[in-house]
Amino acid sequence: MQQYWWQSTVVYQVYPRSFNDTNRDGIGDLPGIIEKLDYLQELGIGAIWLSPVYQSPNEDNGYDISDYQAVMAEFGDMADLERLIAEAKQRGIRIIMDLVVNHTSDEHAWFVEARQSKANPYRDYYVWADPAADGGVPNQLQSTFSGSAWQYDDTSQQYYLHLFSQKQPDLNWQNPQMRQAIYDMMNFWIDKGIGGFRLDVIDLIGKQPAQGITGNGPELHHYLQEMNQATFGNRDLLTVGETWGATPAIAKLYSAPERHELSMVFQFEHVGLDEQPGKSKWDLQALRISELKRVFAKWQTELGDQGWNSLFWNNHDLPRIISRWGNDGQYRVKSGKMLAILLHMLKGTPYIYQGEEIGMTNRVVHDISEVADVESRRMYAERLANGYSPADILHSINVKGRDNARTPMQWDATEQAGFTTGQPWLAVNPNYATINVAAALVDPDSLFYTYQKLIRLRQNNPIMVWGSFELLATAESVFAYKRRYQNETWLVVNNFSNEPQQIDLPAEKVETVIIQNDETELTSLANLQLTPWQSFVVKVAESDDN
Repeated sequence: MQQYWWQSTVVYQVYPRSFNDTNRDGIGDLPGIIEKLDYLQELGIGAIWLSPVYQSPNEDNGYDISDYQAVMAEFGDMADLERLIAEAKQRGIRIIMDLVVNHTSDEHAWFVEARQSKANPYRDYYVWADPAADGGVPNQLQSTFSGSAWQYDDTSQQYYLHLFSQKQPDLNWQNPQMRQAIYDMMNFWIDKGIGGFRLDVIDLIGKQPAQGITGNGPELHHYLQEMNQATFGNRDLLTVGETWGATPAIAKLYSAPERHELSMVFQFEHVGLDEQPGKSKWDLQALRISELKRVFAKWQTELGDQGWNSLFWNNHDLPRIISRWGNDGQYRVKSGKMLAILLHMLKGTPYIYQGEEIGMTNRVVHDISEVADVESRRMYAERLANGYSPADILHSINVKGRDNARTPMQWDATEQAGFTTGQPWLAVNPNYATINVAAALVDPDSLFYTYQKLIRLRQNNPIMVWGSFELLATAESVFAYKRRYQNETWLVVNNFSNEPQQIDLPAEKVETVIIQNDETELTSLANLQLTPWQSFVVKVAESDDN
């Protein structure tokens, strides 16, 4: 398989609104990211996934774009963004732009024109439908943000489609003029020197709403191949698609190099394992480690060398992993290291979400007035109307709500965690006095340095990039696997629990300890008693019959 730079690098996601505020308005900005580039260089990352900074009315925190080629004023201006691209490049860091091409804001000039009349040249840039025979919605498609995916437009007496907020009308990818306008815009950014695109909900652009088809529509891969040819296909760029409905077979369609679509996918099968099957993300169940092992092993083995996967625990839409599946109390740092080692030793491109490298945790809210996220607020109203108790709804929000990821970055122990000297747009987690970058950098045993070491290991050890994967049979709470490449074998062992666990690997002779999260002596692995959340990687010499 051909090798690319993005297979041995680690990407760091910046959510600009919450990263670093330099002008005291309580909102992070582009100069704030520039100010922290030396920190990111020290961590060792090779690319920044930059969440949207385009002009937007902020109905969905920037994922509702009103002008693709302008910068939201609260973040800075185009000169700031150009300087960020240049300053990052000087440090060996590429900027990956987060791009939403499934929908725009209803304030985008295209939609403002489109709703003027049925005859408007931009009308067909969006998806419209006549009312049903009874005068109601065209069909029963639902919005991700609750309620119908159809919004009635009085002017034209038609409905428009919005798979998200009603202020986020869906683009009509069946229109070739609209597609060309998107490609022209993408080339505008490529010419600025960016390192690639993260393509938001890209699996929805092939939608055929009249047939009830949203994800993985029949024209999806044709559109992506056309996009590839018209924009980034001959450039050395990283392109990653957010693909909620992907299976390993579908992921190969997106990411096999010979298909000329994308570099890799974000797939989310592991993300739903603490949700009740067939229900929403808010309907919780306990994570079974055996299921997590099964899902990870499936993607590691079935994707093989035919496609490429992303590795992640966190992003701007997901709760903090240490609070979610680790232990954010007694074992916060140790469980954080275990989760980091487990993930980064897998095959694929790892992504770190801002604050993950210092072990930031969820922030508990006690009233809906403390919640900013549109998805959480709409779910609260809908469930309250359906008889759920406020306590139960808030519990779901505290476990899975998107604000958990969006609390301001915790830089130091000064007021507002060093994020701003103003009033932050979203409350800082009260634990910032102990969990912050300044504290992590002066502690040689901090989580930061585990992430730094994992990044360096990936850059210098092809086994992490290309090695085969073998899941080992162990107790439920022990996640152990091997990576093999060119006569070298690494053994990765993780205790995914608060309790000691027994593991017996008598045939293994430890040659080298690669990384570990405690001081346990690892000369022999026979009848090893794992401490809570213990994690280690060792190079082993296997017996001849293995």
